[in-house]
Amino acid sequence: MDEDVAIKALAALAQGSRLKVFRAIVGTGPEGIQPGQLSAALDIPANTLSFHLKELHHAALVSVQREGRFLRYRADLAAMQSLMDFLTAHCCQGVPCGAPRNLTCESGR
Repeated sequence: MDEDVAIKALAALAQGSRLKVFRAIVGTGPEGIQPGQLSAALDIPANTLSFHLKELHHAALVSVQREGRFLRYRADLAAMQSLMDFLTAHCCQGVPCGAPRNLTCESGR
């Protein structure tokens, strides 16, 4: 991940409501969630939620898939892992500090 992409992702997460939206999407795992469900769960008006989802999608932190009339948002775990790798690339003063944590979800959990 290059620095510009990391800055865009961090900027997208640097807002309280948007961070809550992202964490809620991450919590749904590979199933993802529709905006209506997310709006009800977080008590965020649809137009406000739409703005936050657009920002998260623009920062490549979530993917969106059309399902007929509906949209489904999923966290991009690979992008999240890349951001974590970018942030920790120079930890421990260059000394290996253990195996990195792999951000994946198992089906059926």
